[in-house]
Amino acid sequence: MLHQIINQFLQQVEWGELDFLIVDLPPGTGDVVISLVQTVPLTGAEVVSTGSAVALQDARKALEMFHQVKVDVIGMVENMSQMTLPDGQVIDVFGAGGTERTAAQFGLTFLGGVELDPAIREGGDKGMAVTLAGANSKICKGFYEVAKKVAERAKEIAAQGEDVLEVS
Repeated sequence: MLHQIINQFLQQVEWGELDFLIVDLPPGTGDVVISLVQTVPLTGAEVVSTGSAVALQDARKALEMFHQVKVDVIGMVENMSQMTLPDGQVIDVFGAGGTERTAAQFGLTFLGGVELDPAIREGGDKGMAVTLAGANSKICKGFYEVAKKVAERAKEIAAQGEDVLEVS
């Protein structure tokens, strides 16, 4: 059933002209990735994790799984990397630098971090992405930095004549 849903999502939706197709998958969804690999050629994966030890353990499993199915990993992103309190104090809620260290251990690019901010959740709940505030917005900085690095990597891949489909 899962394979049929993925096939319908990828084959029957009229996407139009795409530069990227990014599929966001929650942890523990190896079956979805295997279905994707069987359905379309994946150019690369982007692994997103918090810096917590448990989340990084899942990320390492994902990295190994992508290696087994021969999907290149473009890099790693640290989600909820830190939180800035109203008084300006910065807290590393999930631990600092774990995702960057894991990327280095696997010889991968660390694509950056996205800060934990209530405005991101509020925007999502309202259906209004905070990224609409633009690249100069403090809240959006991490999103834009990661997107820029992913786009640069995708251009490199496209220059080699490959299609680009990312799964995170």
